[in-house]
Amino acid sequence: MIVTLIVVCEVGFWVLLAAGLAFRYLFRMPRTGLALLLCEPLLEVVLLVVTALDLKDGAEPSWKHGLAALYIGYTVGHGHRTVKWLDGHAAHRLAGAARPVGPPRYGMARARHEGKVWLGSVVAAAVATGLLQVAIWYVGDSGSTGSLESWRYVAWRAAGIHGVIALTYLIWPKKAPAGVDEGAESRSLTKR
Repeated sequence: MIVTLIVVCEVGFWVLLAAGLAFRYLFRMPRTGLALLLCEPLLEVVLLVVTALDLKDGAEPSWKHGLAALYIGYTVGHGHRTVKWLDGHAAHRLAGAARPVGPPRYGMARARHEGKVWLGSVVAAAVATGLLQVAIWYVGDSGSTGSLESWRYVAWRAAGIHGVIALTYLIWPKKAPAGVDEGAESRSLTKR
């Protein structure tokens, strides 16, 4: 049941996102669109409550509960950036707004960008770890919590791998081709 609910929440995320952007830009109803976009976090609350109720009803803690915690953590860490990115592209395509500025491609500006994205992964791992720890305390000695404990390592391993990848942009920054002003790209990003 938990895995099905995770899938439903993921599908619901994209449906609410599409509906929110459609109301904002196609139907010219920005308040309704914003209301739909603000409903997105409710999906994670539903998933959290159902997972807690499942554990309370005596379900053996399993990988499904750990996956739910990671999903919620990922949404907290990266959901806002995803919505903002898609909102910018929808405004451009559907409402005639200027094309959104993409991430920097070269030098230290790219390294800073990758570092900020990595911080989203750290937030995701921290949220997942917190939820998993609460679940472990909740279950207590009455059940086996080994599967929940192993998901904490999965969360931090993913954040660590992402951190190593982000660090490569700092250690080996990509040089701008001849004729491309690397500084102009970073200046245009700071204006946003």
